Amino acid sequence: MSGTLNKVMLIGHTGDDVKMHFFEGGNSIGRFPLATNESYTNRTTNERVTTTEWHNIVVRNKGAEICEKYLKKGDKVYIEGRLKTRKWQDDKGQDRYSTEIQCTDFTFLTPKNDQQATMPQQQSQQSPAQSQAPATPAQTQNVQQPEGDDDLPF
Repeated sequence: MSGTLNKVMLIGHTGDDVKMHFFEGGNSIGRFPLATNESYTNRTTNERVTTTEWHNIVVRNKGAEICEKYLKKGDKVYIEGRLKTRKWQDDKGQDRYSTEIQCTDFTFLTPKNDQQATMPQQQSQQSPAQSQAPATPAQTQNVQQPEGDDDLPF
């Protein structure tokens, strides 16, 4: 293969709201941190270990405006893009580097209902019947399964 590929696909939770920067000419960029988690069991201690990796996401123009409007801290989102490393000098004149994900595509994975449920006013207005409604179909599914169905052909 003679070509190269720079592609990143992430599913994670936003660590903060989108911070917007606007430029002359109508262009804009939005930045936000994205957390991805990895869990495994330590073989020596049998302890469950979870590590979090933070990614700097950069979205441009119309995509940035959409993200700013709909993404809030803690929302789950799918990000597709490419890696880009920036170099700059700090106050002391030392070279510094930052690796970012330049977002080319995104999909919001947090349902609209979940976003509203986190608001205190929405939770207090929800009736007990509404909060029990999702449990009812799951209970009927369990009742409908015959007992002899756990015999698998393989």
